[in-house]
Amino acid sequence: MMLINQLRQGIGNNELVLHYQPQINILTGELEGLEALVRWQHPEQGLLYPDKFIPLAEEVGLVVQLGEWVLREACKQAKYWIDLGQDIKMSVNISARQFQRKDFIREVVNILNEVELNSRNLTLEITETIAISDINHTLKILNRLNSLGIAVAIDDFGTGYSSLNYLNQMSVNELKIDQSFIWDIEKNNKNKMIANTIIILAKQLGLKVTAEGVENEEQLNLLREMKCDTAQGYYFSKPVPKEIIDEIITKKSPI
Repeated sequence: MMLINQLRQGIGNNELVLHYQPQINILTGELEGLEALVRWQHPEQGLLYPDKFIPLAEEVGLVVQLGEWVLREACKQAKYWIDLGQDIKMSVNISARQFQRKDFIREVVNILNEVELNSRNLTLEITETIAISDINHTLKILNRLNSLGIAVAIDDFGTGYSSLNYLNQMSVNELKIDQSFIWDIEKNNKNKMIANTIIILAKQLGLKVTAEGVENEEQLNLLREMKCDTAQGYYFSKPVPKEIIDEIITKKSPI
């Protein structure tokens, strides 16, 4: 209960921070996008990761407020970096509660207008589970986002309920291969086959494909051979504070 109250206060007291994980174009090696990931700078416990507070936020109904804060901050930061000359896409994770809200689209549009960010520079990430929990609602929301020029990625693809039945109906732009299929891809033939199948599927549907959790050059080379588009993971960079991204963008520091 104490942590819940502290989280409530923390949202209002600017204790939440975003870290950003670079997404790299596999062919060119250039920075193509960033995924925004929330952290809580707890006054007593230090930096807390989402698994310590997101379940609490969901339990007490704070996740929508928290999600809106993340989206706004990520869009503000994207606009700042774009104005510096780095044309990037900012990826933001959307919770089930956010996605299911009646005014979800309006909130997204309001934030884009407020920070003057072009819709083409935003990607919203939803999981397979969210996508098929209410397929009619999902298709309606995805069509609306598509008409606004906002990209949608299916996150952790291959780990949730199978969305294959609906994938060709969904107005999505990207599949993200879950890191559980990538972490040992160089020595696990089964995971290698799964990753390759997802990439082939994505290409046939005209979708971009991103590999999560890339940790070494061997994995990257395999993904390049498979014609995966982008990758993120500790091989390039862990999620880092905005100051580190500032350095990367102003060419003071390589990825």
